[in-house]
Amino acid sequence: MIEARNINKTFGEHHVLKDVSCIFEKGKTNLIIGQSGSGKTVLMKCLVGLFEVDSGMVSYDDRNFTTMNFEQRKTLRQEIGMLFQGGALFDSMNVEENVMFPLNMFTSQTVAEKLERVNFVLNRVNLENVNYLMPSELSGGMRKRVAIARAIAMKPQYLFCDEPNSGLDPHTSGVIDHLIREITEEYDITTIVNTHDMNSVLSIGDSVAYIYEGKLWWKGNKETILHTDNPELNEFVFGTELTSRLKK
Repeated sequence: MIEARNINKTFGEHHVLKDVSCIFEKGKTNLIIGQSGSGKTVLMKCLVGLFEVDSGMVSYDDRNFTTMNFEQRKTLRQEIGMLFQGGALFDSMNVEENVMFPLNMFTSQTVAEKLERVNFVLNRVNLENVNYLMPSELSGGMRKRVAIARAIAMKPQYLFCDEPNSGLDPHTSGVIDHLIREITEEYDITTIVNTHDMNSVLSIGDSVAYIYEGKLWWKGNKETILHTDNPELNEFVFGTELTSRLKK
């Protein structure tokens, strides 16, 4: 479980996050949604420490992340997996080297042990015989799956996914959503997904936090999000011709 309590973040005179409090539950896909500029990306970056909060607290299973020193945070971050927007694979490394990278950085495992783990996680994301392919040789969906394999290589307790479906077609997006949810439930991970994709919300939104103008404006799940009287949320959810048909 990850908890944000009364988080505030400003950049100059711009107050981006305003007393945001939210609990992200273990074993569930916790989605953060909101319009561009709402503060959802800043919130995710505050949760992982890429931005320091001005006030408030972030805790990981009752461990106060906000007050940790550099070494304590470094230790905790080994329990965190990150799926970056676009995958963020190293272009100069092949698939095997990309997935093995965190194992090289943070473990003292033998080459054989690391290779066994690499092959296991690649198989888990339904990729076989791709070890020596370069990122440029992969489709968009394959790159995302390699990035997921790298994110879970260290057996994380917490998984952050930043716009995991960015640039993917609807079918491939569904495959990635399903994979994220499977991994979350299978390994009982606390997963947080930053997205604007309503297909993802309706498919895997076990818990959904809607950020509006820097505030937690609504919290619910994929079942309740279509039946709320929150006007700002409704405008976000039913803002396209396709989703507006769900109202009828």
